[in-house]
Amino acid sequence: MASHDIPIGSTQVSLAALNERSREIFRQIVESYLTTGEPVGSRNLSRKLALSLSPASVRNVMSDLEQLGLIWAPHTSAGRLPTELGLRFFVDALMEIGDVTEQDRRSIEAQIATAGAAKPFETVLTEASQLLSGLTRSAGIVLTSKTNPRLKHVEFVRLEPERSLAVLVAEDGTVENRVLNVPVGLPTSSLTEAANFLNARIRGRTLAELRIELERAVEEGRAELDALTQKIVAAGFASWSGGGDEERQLIVRGHAHLLEDLHAVEDLERVRSLFDALETKRGVIDLLGRAEQADGARIFIGSENKLFSLSGSSTIVAPYRDGAGRIVGVIGVIGPTRLNYARVIPMVDYTARVVSRLLSG
Repeated sequence: MASHDIPIGSTQVSLAALNERSREIFRQIVESYLTTGEPVGSRNLSRKLALSLSPASVRNVMSDLEQLGLIWAPHTSAGRLPTELGLRFFVDALMEIGDVTEQDRRSIEAQIATAGAAKPFETVLTEASQLLSGLTRSAGIVLTSKTNPRLKHVEFVRLEPERSLAVLVAEDGTVENRVLNVPVGLPTSSLTEAANFLNARIRGRTLAELRIELERAVEEGRAELDALTQKIVAAGFASWSGGGDEERQLIVRGHAHLLEDLHAVEDLERVRSLFDALETKRGVIDLLGRAEQADGARIFIGSENKLFSLSGSSTIVAPYRDGAGRIVGVIGVIGPTRLNYARVIPMVDYTARVVSRLLSG
C-alpha cells in the first residue's frame, strides 16, 4: 500500500519514518492484538520475529513506537497494545487486505439470492445484515432509505368521512399505508381522480421526482384537477414526505456477538452504551450517512467517531446502489476494535456489491 501520514499530536507519522525492524515489531504487536486482544511483551516478540533481536533491542524499538503514539502499555502489564491511531496507521499503511474466499463468495451470493426471491426488499437487507453478522462474529448493520423507492402504484381508500387510506406500492414490492385527512364532503370520484392522476405519472419515479413533475405540471397548466382533488394529492405528499430520521431505516442483527470475549466489567459497560446508541439510533444514522459519500468500504475506529468514544468499537461499512447507480444505503458491521480488518473489509465491500447487483436486476 502507499505511504500514509497519520497526524499524532503535532507530528506526522509516515511509513518512511519506520525502518524494517520497527515495522515488523509494530506489525507483530497489532496482529497479536487482533488475534488475542491481549498485550504482547518484548520476550514473546523476540521469539516471533524473523529478525534476530534480543528482548532488550525489542524493548528499545517498542519505546520508540510508544513515543510516536502507535502503541501503549496497560498499567496491569509490561506488554504493549496498539493505540487507536496505531490501528488506523496499520489499516491504512501496513495491512495487506485479502480477498473474499470462494466459500464466502458462494455463501454470500446464495443467501442474498434466496432472500431476493422474497419481497419486500427489506427482507434482502435483513438477510444481508444477518449474514455479515454470522461471517464476522460482529453485529451486522444496514442503513436504508424509507422514502426513496421507485414507485409503481397508488390507491386511495376512504375510511371515514374525513379520513382516507393512501396505499403506496413500490417497484421492489414494498407497500406503505398512510392515513390522510381529507376535506369534508369529498366525493369518491375525487379519490379516484387523484389516484388516476398520480398513477399516470408515478411509475419508476421516487416521491421526490414525482413531486417535481407535479409542480411542473401545475405551473404549466397540465394538471387538470379540481380543488378538492388537488388537496388530496397535496395531503398525500405531506404524509409521505416524512422528515429527519423517519426517512432512514436502521437494521441491526447479531447484537449478541458484541457480548462475546469480554474481558472485564468495563467492557460490558462499553457494549451496553453501544446497545443504547443502536436502540435509539443516536448518532448511528449520521455516522453511516457519511459512508454514503465513499466509493468503497469506510472504516471508523474507536473514538474517531463520538458514537464509539465510550464503547470502544469499530465499524466497517460500504454503500450499495440501485439500478441507476445511485447510492441508496450502506451495509456493514460493528464490532470490537480488534476486528479482523483484512478479512472483514473485502467481505463487507463484496456483500454491498452483491446487494447492488440484485437491485440492478
